[in-house]
Amino acid sequence: QVQLVESGGGLVQAGGSLRLSCAASGLTFSSYAMGWFRQAPGKEREFVATINWSGRITRYTDSVKGRFTISRDNAKNTMYLQMNSLKPEDTAVYYCAAGNYGVVPPLYAYWGQGTQVTVSS
Repeated sequence: QVQLVESGGGLVQAGGSLRLSCAASGLTFSSYAMGWFRQAPGKEREFVATINWSGRITRYTDSVKGRFTISRDNAKNTMYLQMNSLKPEDTAVYYCAAGNYGVVPPLYAYWGQGTQVTVSS
């Protein structure tokens, strides 16, 4: 049974930092691309960042470029999202996902339950 468990969310002031983690089990982690998506209240789920199986190829949505960094440790079956210079508009539930490399949710077969990130102004 595949499980993706996010952690590291919380409340932070604007300009602060958080590091999200996604621990995977029940799948061959190194065979999957991984992604982070987020969903704010009343909005659709949107792409944040993705990383290929080896960690050598990454892609970000424009609004987080230069502030967020996605990475993975295949030995630990874990993916990370380092979020710096956080803004109130980054407030959302953040989801990790495992699947094929890309920016749209249908490419990802497995999803975590999400972790709340709240940025106060």
